[in-house]
Amino acid sequence: MPISDTEGYQTGHFGRVYEHIIKPACDIAGFQPVRADDIMITNFIALDIIKNIIECEMAICDLNSRNPNVLYELGIRQAFNLPVTLIKDQKTNRIFDIQGFRDVEYDESLRIDSVEEAIETLAEIIKNTYENTNEINSLISLLSIEPAKVTDKKVISTDTELIINTIQGLDKRIAEIENKITPTSRVPVSMPIEIQPIPDNVGDYLTKQEIEELKVGNRVFHVRFGIGEVLEISNPTNSTNLAASIIFESGKRRLLLKLTRLRKVI
Repeated sequence: MPISDTEGYQTGHFGRVYEHIIKPACDIAGFQPVRADDIMITNFIALDIIKNIIECEMAICDLNSRNPNVLYELGIRQAFNLPVTLIKDQKTNRIFDIQGFRDVEYDESLRIDSVEEAIETLAEIIKNTYENTNEINSLISLLSIEPAKVTDKKVISTDTELIINTIQGLDKRIAEIENKITPTSRVPVSMPIEIQPIPDNVGDYLTKQEIEELKVGNRVFHVRFGIGEVLEISNPTNSTNLAASIIFESGKRRLLLKLTRLRKVI
């Protein structure tokens, strides 16, 4: 994802996306998030980034601002035909070369209600992408091309070199294509929120203290899922955010309690 400040976004915007959407979603999905600037070693940082991109079990790619470094790294991940979850905000146009792949879209305003929805959706997509080994992760698998491999001699395969050379000119191609598309031809995609009617036995939102005192067996109300019962409470990856597994009529959900506005069931 973009790490430094980017034109069109407030200072520190992508740091907030990482802290308030990506990290909580990774916690819920059962993964430990690592970002490029989390790597505190003295090696050449580009090599460390590429090594992690190739070796990590799951990757998340934020397409916002169509950052060329991000797209280059996505191309490398796809060259090895490894699972990757794509995300972008609502104001970023879809990229032509990867528009056929599913992405998670979030509201760049990072409002609390939209953040909660984005966390839940992203966590679910991360788990589904990782568990579905038959899913097409790249054009490599779609075209039945042999994926790239890391050899002992560290020689880049012909297929990988071809892909990397193509990616280097991707930014220019995207700009040319976007200029040919009129605003009216773009179809916005949003994540719908199904609001549940509040029953008579539901009270105010849980306070911070009530969240910390929540116990297994307590009943709570969620605006999307209705009334549910707490099955388990945990502290994911030693973070300050308590997480809970809650069984609703629609199934079991794992939620970060301090980011999820739950109501009391009286």
